[in-house]
Amino acid sequence: MAITPDWAAVAPTLVLGVTALALFVFDSIDPDSSNNPVLAGIAFVGALASMAVSGVYLAAGVGSPPVELYGGQLVVDGMALFFQFIFTSVTALVCLASLDYLEDLDYQAEYYMLVVLAATGMTLMAAAGSLAVGFVALELASLPSYALVAFLKKNRGSVEAGLKYFLIGALSSSVFAYGISLVYGVSGSLLLDQVAAGVADTGLGGILGVGVLMVLGGFAFKTASVPFHFWAPEAYEGAPAPISAFLSSASKAAGFALAFRVMVVAFPIQEVYLDINWVLAVQVLALVTMTLGNFAAATQENVKRMLAYSSVGQAGYVLIGLAALTGTGNQGLVLGAGMLHLLVYGFMNTGAFLFVALAEYWGVGRTFQDYNGLAKQAPVACVAMTVFLFSLAGLPVGGGFLSKYFLLMGTVSAGVVWLGAALAINSALSLFYYSRVVKAMWIEEPDGDVSVNGYPTGLYAAVVAAAVVTVALLPALGFFSGQAFDAAAAMF
Repeated sequence: MAITPDWAAVAPTLVLGVTALALFVFDSIDPDSSNNPVLAGIAFVGALASMAVSGVYLAAGVGSPPVELYGGQLVVDGMALFFQFIFTSVTALVCLASLDYLEDLDYQAEYYMLVVLAATGMTLMAAAGSLAVGFVALELASLPSYALVAFLKKNRGSVEAGLKYFLIGALSSSVFAYGISLVYGVSGSLLLDQVAAGVADTGLGGILGVGVLMVLGGFAFKTASVPFHFWAPEAYEGAPAPISAFLSSASKAAGFALAFRVMVVAFPIQEVYLDINWVLAVQVLALVTMTLGNFAAATQENVKRMLAYSSVGQAGYVLIGLAALTGTGNQGLVLGAGMLHLLVYGFMNTGAFLFVALAEYWGVGRTFQDYNGLAKQAPVACVAMTVFLFSLAGLPVGGGFLSKYFLLMGTVSAGVVWLGAALAINSALSLFYYSRVVKAMWIEEPDGDVSVNGYPTGLYAAVVAAAVVTVALLPALGFFSGQAFDAAAAMF
């Protein structure tokens, strides 16, 4: 479906930009305001409106054929809209949950502005048609994230996590930028489709290979993939819990959105295979990431840190969307399966971290033992957490079961069954440490007095809404699978 004028295709991004400006204007009029409901309402409504626009566009077929802006610097197609829907839905949940989490804290307007600006950068990452736009969009998403991790300025853990995140992020951005410069030197262009034409038969395979590996390193940082994952446990544990949810879900999906587009469009495997087999590199990356992430998560005693390492393992699953692009089988199925898993992951992982935020609001500790008997005090929230954890493990209680099934089918189609076996084994391992939380909440007796003091409206509503969507995606994933597979197939 064509859309007129062309700039209307970037409406999801524009809505988020206008929302950030509205927050800025409100704060400039009343800079000392701590009117959290108004600030949270502006951010929530803006994110919800952007989500609605991207969802309507996706259902109406906008982006087929793709809408190109600024000479192909921005490309709005089915993949861009699909990922924009993921980013904005997570942003809406985080803004809603922050209503109660930020109670009595200062700099609330700045908090919401940074969240919305980071989401704006993520929507641009999904639509980047050139390496230059991709880099700038990645920085727009990353810079607010550094400040958000260190938002609790009186908390030493938060400030330390923000500093570590910033330093590792600066290093990875340098690697990414240098990789882009090498690719530009070989291809003579930054536009993705022109890069693909330029890298064929250049005779500069060594330089191109180093450039591609450095670009992959930049993506590995953004997606918290091994060996660039070290920032994730520290940042997720030290950051405010809603920000941990935002980074582990939306930010990770943004990294994959850019990685999918760049690797598929700029470096088609049939063109660069003789110079560098990046698919083999991603296969190794996927295997190591999912294995190390799950084994590290299994050794944790802190629930928030366990979820952080779990998100590293989940990144390994999504990497299968690139690792199985061997040139055989249904490549649209492979890439679309990765997109679908990110969609479901956006709700179930966000919900899990928001449950941790809810526990922190109640004054419950962060260890497994601190969760003992919590279901007796908050059964609805604990049911939601159980849904999140079992869906993350791939049990048929939520959409995570079907998304992992599609990933498994993608590995079979591509002839890399060993990756599918690694997915199944690691999912079984993840069930062990996810079950520890469920056991603590429902079976174990509390060690002390577990008291739930009130039910924060926004935070509770966000947790329940994420659980409902996670369960609903089990039967409803058929609609999104059609959109994802069609969008992925159009990339080849």
